[in-house]
Amino acid sequence: MMMYSREFLEQLYRTIYTIRIFETQCIKLYRQGLIIGYFHPYLGEEAIATGVCAALRKDDYIVSTHRGHGHCIARGGQLKKMVAEVLGRETGYCRGRGGSMHIADPETGNIGANGIVGGGIPIGVGAGLGISIRGSNQVVALFFSDGASNNGVFAESLNLAAIWDLPVIFVLENNQYAVSSPIEEMSRIPDLHRRAEGYGVEASMIDGNDVLAVFEETQKAVRTCCDGNGPVLIEAKTYRHGGHHVNDPGLYMPKDKLEYYKTHDPVTIAREHLMSRSDCTEQDIAEIENGANQAMSEAIEFARNSPQPSVDSFLEEVKQN
Repeated sequence: MMMYSREFLEQLYRTIYTIRIFETQCIKLYRQGLIIGYFHPYLGEEAIATGVCAALRKDDYIVSTHRGHGHCIARGGQLKKMVAEVLGRETGYCRGRGGSMHIADPETGNIGANGIVGGGIPIGVGAGLGISIRGSNQVVALFFSDGASNNGVFAESLNLAAIWDLPVIFVLENNQYAVSSPIEEMSRIPDLHRRAEGYGVEASMIDGNDVLAVFEETQKAVRTCCDGNGPVLIEAKTYRHGGHHVNDPGLYMPKDKLEYYKTHDPVTIAREHLMSRSDCTEQDIAEIENGANQAMSEAIEFARNSPQPSVDSFLEEVKQN
């Protein structure tokens, strides 16, 4: 069993809890009519973003998805700018133009989320090609879903990354549903990492709800890519805590399976790691959670008090482009 410092385990828990509180509070904002358009919660999948991003270096990149708030937070995104963007405010990451599905943060290496399922896959491979051309010692962590793995662009991009030995980590977040279609009906092989075998790509499958399992596997993938033996594919098995988006009740999800995964909650697992592997107390846990709750409250207040983008600024941008 690997040994971890208390500081590191606290950071993992702080990140994973922050993602959870961001999603739950934003769902409330959506119900209040403050978020326009769709909102796809990352509830139940928080360990994947947290573990992957903890294994990356400062100058590495990530490419996100339509369910990408957790990726941005785990990579060091600012809550105030994130909430402002989700609420469509001028102070958001994209000045309110992107919303929930199009947040980008170049300062943290977050190339951006993408509202098109699978749309970020070739972008991530392109970033990997850029790294290869420059000869820099970086990697790209490319998040995508089980649904995206059935798009042709996945096969094309994986093959291109393989024949050019690109430093790309394909992070397949298998939450077992493409909207409402279960993976068992979408693929003869539900263990999707096996698809990488046909392209000569190293691949593995891990428990996507265990943040340390995700972190350790991503560390290995980073080393492989930096040694020039990329790409690597990691299938992280997980499960949504609800429907595809906030207005989807998820009635198609078997109750027993949903209950099982809720007992295998990534936030609870991260908390248990922190409690069992350090001298952390219940009071220490409460302080971490209180700090995250306070930061989220301040972000919501900041966003609510931020201005809407003006029509004149929209028109000016259209003229410039």
